[in-house]
Formats: sequence, structure tokens, C-alpha cells
Amino acid sequence: MTDKISNILKGLFQKYPDAKTALKFSNPLELVIATILSAQATDKKVNEVTERLFKKYKCLDDFLKTDLKTLEEDIKEINYYRNKAKMIYQCCHQIKERFNSKVPDVMEELTSLSGIGRKTANVILGSGFGKPAIAVDTHVIRVANRLGLVNTEDPVKIELELMEIIPKEKWTAFSLSTILHGRETCKSRKPLCEQCMLSSNCQYSKYKS
Repeated sequence: MTDKISNILKGLFQKYPDAKTALKFSNPLELVIATILSAQATDKKVNEVTERLFKKYKCLDDFLKTDLKTLEEDIKEINYYRNKAKMIYQCCHQIKERFNSKVPDVMEELTSLSGIGRKTANVILGSGFGKPAIAVDTHVIRVANRLGLVNTEDPVKIELELMEIIPKEKWTAFSLSTILHGRETCKSRKPLCEQCMLSSNCQYSKYKS
């Protein structure tokens, strides 16, 4: 690990020592549902919906017993609720049929489920199962490029390149803290470079100044 990487990790972990996903959940299945709902929706809105949803649907069987129309009605406040209800419905049946009613904790198996892509699978692995994982969202793409850690906009390439340069045991913490940093400081339009603890290690900040 280079001095630059070490300094970046130190800065991120000092500022965001308790970084975690903003989605509220109490088990891996709830996180699966929340991540499906979160596409093109705010975490705040997802949490408002799941607070009620998870009181009604307490386990996989509850989702399996419902019908699609009822599920649509229960999540209708979310963008694209019909499509998301269909994905949740299919995903829950796939978990029962393929994985003995247990949410899988392997990337290839997670991404075989309806509504679960590589980014959301990494969220589930890292935050739901405590496994090392780098979830690459728009914030991670932006921050990693500005810091000069990567030079691509491709999420999969970014994930693989970051996995090569960041110690495995720090993958999840790096991902979560970088997302927070992108939201709070390294913003898309008006980054707060003068307030950033990473500016001395940042290519974008040096170019900007």
C-alpha cells in the first residue's frame, strides 16, 4: 500500500469512523428489498416505505404469500413501483427456490437474483453480511477519479482496480466512507475542496487551484 493510499484511508476513516449504509434494515433479506427499492429513489424515501413494509412483511414467507397487486400498493410511493414490485416478487421466489429460502452471500449468486446488480450485491455483501466489498456508486466513481486512484468511469473496472490497491479488510469501510465524502464534501458541481482533508492527495484539487 502506497503512502498516498494510506493517507487517503486515514483521512476518510478519521472523518467517517462510523460510516454505514443509509438504508435501514435488520437482516440481509430486508437489505435486499431496500436495495431494489433504492434505484432512482432517495434513501430517505426508501426508509419511509420500508418502515411500514417490514412491519407487514416480517420474513420471506410473508413476501411469498402476497400477490403482486398488493405489493405494488404497499410500495406505490416509490419511483417505478410496479417494476420494483415485480422484481421483489420474483427475487423472493428465486431465493426460496434456488437458495433454500436464505439470501446468498456470494456475488455470482446474488447477481443471479432479479433486481440485484453488481453494485447492490456489494452493498448486501458488505453491509448485510460483513464481507469485504466495494460498492461503486456515482460518488465512488467521482471521488476515486478526482483523487487519481482510477482513470475510468466504468463501475466494474473501478471496483476491480480499487480492489487491487486497497487492503481487502478495508474495502467496505472505504466504500461507505467514500460515499459519505462524495455526498458531503466532494460534491459533483461545487466540491468543497478548501474543506477537504484529502486535498493534499487529490489531483482534482491541485488542478483546480
